[in-house]
Amino acid sequence: MLKGLKFLARQLETGKLTLPGFYADWAWPTFNIVRVLLYAFTVALVFPYLPGSDSRVFQGVSVFVGIIFSLGSSSAIGNLIAGLVITYMRPFKIGDRIKIKDVTGFVAEKSLFVIRIRTIKNEYITFPNMTVLNSDITNYNTSEEEGTAALVLHTKVTMGYDVPWRAVYDTLVKAAVKTPHIEETPKPFVLQTSLDDFYASYEINVYTREVEKVALIYSLLYQNIQDEFKSAGISLRAPHYYSKIPV
Repeated sequence: MLKGLKFLARQLETGKLTLPGFYADWAWPTFNIVRVLLYAFTVALVFPYLPGSDSRVFQGVSVFVGIIFSLGSSSAIGNLIAGLVITYMRPFKIGDRIKIKDVTGFVAEKSLFVIRIRTIKNEYITFPNMTVLNSDITNYNTSEEEGTAALVLHTKVTMGYDVPWRAVYDTLVKAAVKTPHIEETPKPFVLQTSLDDFYASYEINVYTREVEKVALIYSLLYQNIQDEFKSAGISLRAPHYYSKIPV
């Protein structure tokens, strides 16, 4: 049975066999679950035929081992179950850029007990699966197989009312168009997000599919914003000037 199930899992993983509503990355986790259940079922069948299985000593040892296992592995079992739930939820894949709590990085490892994230500083941070399951997860990756659009990067700029809004729009779009690693289509666009006492708030939005270069794209975008505002004769020393990376 295990050989047959292993062959079936391999066919599902490679896409040679498809089942409606069943994803390829579910193949091996499902196989492992079924394998454990088969082993457990086999042990349950064999147990009554073990020599001395009906003796009080054997039963006492079995109960003692069961209690020790239950007390010592409650967290491990919780992380194991959480790992299975995360697998079937499919919130991210290996290599995706995600944010858990205050940590943003790339998924380096997914196991039944922990998730390891690599930050852009090459720091590896480990989260127990129970922590991941109970946290909000932001996935910055786009998936072609799911038909989702490119990731939108955006940053806020505030300028005084002495600067015409059309000039701010044009300058921000020019800066965005000159920034590498962004999509030509859809084109960058500007939103005016608020009118405050001393300044107006603008938001420049660009599309990218190169999520591994988000920090670099923001840096280049800021450089181009400075250059384009200087070329347009608009001072960045306007009152209450503000710009911030949102991730």
